[in-house]
Amino acid sequence: MNRSEFLKKSALLAGSALVAGEAMGEVMKTANTRNSMKIVVLTGSPRKNGNTAYLADQFIKGAEERGHVVTRFDCAFLNVAGCNACNHCGMNGPCVFKDDFERIRPKLIEADLVAFVSPMYYFGVSEQLKRVIDRFYAINGQLKGRRKKAAFLMAYANTAPEEAEPMLSHYRTLVNYLGWTSVGTVVAPGVWTAGSIKRTNYGEEAYRLGKSLA
Repeated sequence: MNRSEFLKKSALLAGSALVAGEAMGEVMKTANTRNSMKIVVLTGSPRKNGNTAYLADQFIKGAEERGHVVTRFDCAFLNVAGCNACNHCGMNGPCVFKDDFERIRPKLIEADLVAFVSPMYYFGVSEQLKRVIDRFYAINGQLKGRRKKAAFLMAYANTAPEEAEPMLSHYRTLVNYLGWTSVGTVVAPGVWTAGSIKRTNYGEEAYRLGKSLA
């Protein structure tokens, strides 16, 4: 084979490899889009730079790197009234309150996964997050029995495992009632002052949970 023929064949092979690589890239892009989930992250802390805000950041980072679409609602900075038990919605209709829950409502309905993120407030989730959860009542018919997934991330100052149990029990009971599937929990004990969680491995645990979603 002379030099001219060699260069011509090399160029053809390189071109074929480039086309094949581009085609494979399109296949991978299509696969990632097809497997992409819509995720809603509900945070409950009123501290913008608090420990659970960091857990949420890391969880979202992992989920987005996996190709999922994430919508985050920081409940403490939204105007969401607590449910007043008027039953106007009939568990599946319009709520009498026209507030920021109207922004969350459609995202919850279409979500494939809902992540709850909260610090411990007197052995329960924060009041700001609980208000949003209580308003699930108005869309109960569009949430219950749907094939959704859920995750739970929490932090608290003490270290006794039994002190985390009320929050975990609430989460498990909620998910069980709705018929959703829990994909995992991250429990971060022993963190209190803002930013102290960054000196632990719990952020990495939250990141891995987000990255593992499929």
